[in-house]
Amino acid sequence: MKPNVGSYDAAVRFVLGCAVMYWGVSARNWWGLVGVVPLLTGVCGYCLLYLPFGIDTTGCDHRQAK
Repeated sequence: MKPNVGSYDAAVRFVLGCAVMYWGVSARNWWGLVGVVPLLTGVCGYCLLYLPFGIDTTGCDHRQAK
């Protein structure tokens, strides 16, 4: 699988995933498990939902490297 999540996108996903998981733990409910999805997609660098829409945010990383 070719990565389709850029570094900024991955950072936002990681922070939001952690925040949702923290909220779930502090509220003592199972909705905090929803935070696992953005956390894992941020860490892996691949989002399955981007595939049908043809979204690839890794191009932002290449543009700024120049």
